[in-house]
Amino acid sequence: MGALVDNTESSAGEVLRGKIVDEAGEPVIGASVIVPGTDTRTVTDVNGNFSLNKVHNGVKIEVSYIGYAKLISSLKDNQTLVLKEDNRQLNEVVVVGYGNMRRKDVTSSITTVRSEDLNVGVFQSPAQLLQGKVPGLQITTSSDPNSSPSITLRGASTLREGAAMEPYYVIDGVPGMDISLVAPEDIESIDVLRDASATAIYGSKAANGVILITTKRGKAGKTQVSYSGYVAFDRVAKNLDMMGADEYRSYVQDNGLSIDPTDDLGYNTDWQKEVQRTGISHNHNVAISGGAGKTSYSVSLNYFSNDGVIKGTDLQRYNGRAYLGTKALNDRLDLSFNINASITEQNDVPDYSDGASVYDAMNYYLPFSPVKNEDGSWFEHSSRTQYYNPVALINENIDYTKSKRIQGTAKAGFEILKGLKYNLMISYENEQVNNNLYFSSNSLLASGMNGRAQRSSVENESKVLETYLNYDKTFKGGHKLGLMAGYSWQEDNDNDGFQLRAYGFYSDDLTYHNLGMANFLDRTVDGLGDYNLSTLRMISFYARANYSYNSKYLFQATVRRDGSSAFGANNRWATFPSVSAAWRLSEEEFIKKLNIFDDLKFRIGYGVSGNSLGFDAFTARQVYGVTGWFTNSNGEEVHTIGATRNANPDLKWERTSMFNVGIDFGFFNNRLTGTIEYYDKRTKDLIYDYPVSTTEYLYNYLTANVGEISNKGIEITINAVPVQTKDFTWSTSLNLSHNKNVVEKLSNREFSVDYIDMADLGGAGQSNCYQQRIMEGHPIGQFYTWEWAGYNDEGVSVYYVHDPETGERTGETTTSPTQSDRACTGSAQPKLTLGWNNTLTYKRFSLTAFFQGTFGNKIMNGTKARLSNIADAGIRNWISSFPEENLATDFNSHFLSDRYLEDGSYFRLSSLSLSYDFGNIGKWINNLKVTATCNNVFTITGYSGLDPEVNLGGLTPGIDNRYTYPRTRTFMLGVNLNF
Repeated sequence: MGALVDNTESSAGEVLRGKIVDEAGEPVIGASVIVPGTDTRTVTDVNGNFSLNKVHNGVKIEVSYIGYAKLISSLKDNQTLVLKEDNRQLNEVVVVGYGNMRRKDVTSSITTVRSEDLNVGVFQSPAQLLQGKVPGLQITTSSDPNSSPSITLRGASTLREGAAMEPYYVIDGVPGMDISLVAPEDIESIDVLRDASATAIYGSKAANGVILITTKRGKAGKTQVSYSGYVAFDRVAKNLDMMGADEYRSYVQDNGLSIDPTDDLGYNTDWQKEVQRTGISHNHNVAISGGAGKTSYSVSLNYFSNDGVIKGTDLQRYNGRAYLGTKALNDRLDLSFNINASITEQNDVPDYSDGASVYDAMNYYLPFSPVKNEDGSWFEHSSRTQYYNPVALINENIDYTKSKRIQGTAKAGFEILKGLKYNLMISYENEQVNNNLYFSSNSLLASGMNGRAQRSSVENESKVLETYLNYDKTFKGGHKLGLMAGYSWQEDNDNDGFQLRAYGFYSDDLTYHNLGMANFLDRTVDGLGDYNLSTLRMISFYARANYSYNSKYLFQATVRRDGSSAFGANNRWATFPSVSAAWRLSEEEFIKKLNIFDDLKFRIGYGVSGNSLGFDAFTARQVYGVTGWFTNSNGEEVHTIGATRNANPDLKWERTSMFNVGIDFGFFNNRLTGTIEYYDKRTKDLIYDYPVSTTEYLYNYLTANVGEISNKGIEITINAVPVQTKDFTWSTSLNLSHNKNVVEKLSNREFSVDYIDMADLGGAGQSNCYQQRIMEGHPIGQFYTWEWAGYNDEGVSVYYVHDPETGERTGETTTSPTQSDRACTGSAQPKLTLGWNNTLTYKRFSLTAFFQGTFGNKIMNGTKARLSNIADAGIRNWISSFPEENLATDFNSHFLSDRYLEDGSYFRLSSLSLSYDFGNIGKWINNLKVTATCNNVFTITGYSGLDPEVNLGGLTPGIDNRYTYPRTRTFMLGVNLNF
């Protein structure tokens, strides 16, 4: 086998020959040899030999091969060159809490995703960049431009929703920053701390993992100007197949049903198309960076616009960022200043319960009704309850929100002695959110009010001070010691706002402006808004010690003590320790002699972290509020004040302990690397509101620590370069995760509940009919439904009867099931989640295909049940499958049961991206890269709903019910320029 060469010689050059060997003198087969800036290239043969034609003696060449450091050298004829092993992956810098470490010295479970490996697409949140990239990190996204992704790391571990269930974000060392302040183009890397031995250094905020974001910085040298941008087009990937007018009329006629003639005006309206459009998005990012001497800087401006596929839904965001860093005092003092700012504008459409949702109405509205009457007014059937013209909902209602955020940081680092450095960081963040609603006089949402307006404004701010010492020392004999100790202070002032609701306007012209023109004000709590300034303070002391011997035996211990005003007076302090160790077996002689492993490391760790996210200052305190009205002696109506929350001086932290064991490995010059992890995560003292007697307490619920949840799982990551030739390379990365979630405990001697009912999806005849239940021995997302038993002789759906005492089936069936007839029918928790990335490069072309999927989970298709109600004949539309799957005699056809519980497994080609790198163009353009991307290319699933990627976070995962924003398919064209 010979090298691939051009055998045509020319007087313009000569033939030079060479050989490539490794440090042991063995030939390197298939190494790439190129002459930079030309098309001259070849690969080495089985003996490591190569030859280049039309080159001159002393020509500069570049030699590369997977697992070895790139070599740039001049070449003389018959020269032998040595490639050295590439330890960049092991020596890459990993961001940890309050510092950095080399990858090979890490003892914890940390996943790093570089900017070039992040997802590509139209994303409202930087968190979406990680979907499918990190094992155990479950991210569920929506195509709604105004939505936020649901994020869960290693399973749900709390009974509180919102921020309490999501990871904690740290951006450039600033804890708790809002991630919307960072444009995706400004991100250099993201480090995900997955186990408690890594997260415990963040103590009370780290129970759900920590995500560390590092942004790009300027470097000394020539000023760099870069532009990146894209334009994207969104189309609805799948709509529900609803009955058309003729199909509806035929079914009604064939089954002896009737239609109100005031509805059937001879039209055939596709209501989904009436409210949908092609969504156009574009993004532009300009960055300037550089530096001179000891000073570096970077400035960027980002503009993002996303028009949703539902008319009236859109988002615009402006992000600005500036960084300045310098050194002084003989390089012993580091100073840096950073400011981030964003302005976000959002328009949304009504999405309320009881049918007042565009996403619901576009399916249920009758197809033979027109959009407008002949006189130009909206066609409405105002006498029919929960029935709204979806086009009118969009056009007669305004929901506009404007958010402003600004965050500034100042950092200083001073080297007191060699290896001993003092660090100080001060940060301030302010957020202002203004929401504006107007329901016009033509809107059914303001029926009889002659227009209704609502305006609210709220301000949140956060102040953070971090100060800590780092000491790093390498001793003779391969001993390395790292010590860190610090102090943190934080104050959050949230929910400082007010609201006004008014109605009765003479004209719709001013919309929500000038509320003084209204005739009536809403003086209720709902009208004035529930805004209560909440001031939380936290102080912390923390420390970490790292020790390694020849990077072979590694040890780490951390401890953090947090105090927070959020908890009861008796339990405001808690301690969060961790310990971990690693053994790099690949450094042992007996492993080296095997000549198999390039890297082999065994890790083990245990740590405890807490959950203080999602609290306000009143959680543990006695609170009084408005409970009603009464008429005083002057005949005036005034508020009554009563208890709305009980005090609990013993309320304390939720504590999550995690045991983690992992193996890191590398083979074939690290062309095949990977990690296998096992974890056991247990959360105690879960916080929940428990019913109590009002003879003992002022209010009938008390927030208390009672429950326990466990999560156990296995995670596997494989990275490989199966093919590398002269012009073609295929690299692939696969991660698999399995998590078992179990609610271990809900009650104790003082507070007791047998279960907690969840997921009341409503529906005719099904009030307070919950579809999930949180109970001991089962996961969050346990479906607890009626069991469908088919039809009786009258063609009506019947359900199995269960004994109220034992819960077992009695053998009977009924058309009128009760609460006691519900049973465990499946779980929303996936048995397996997958992310698989493939990158194929050919010369300057690069093709990336990213797949993702979940397997073994159930979805409650409440949307299908809602659209399958025989009682809606002549009142609302049906789904097209209704005649085939239901009998016209079945007045129970819409009852939620395991009949509508479907397999939610799916496998999706989430992103397909093709790029071409033009390289340098002329004297001005250093690099030009063009990329074409398609998101949501195809999905393999048996689920009959709109999309199987439903929310898997929160306390009610796996629910698809009526109010679903359509999933889109996106086509995007992007460009990157560097000057």
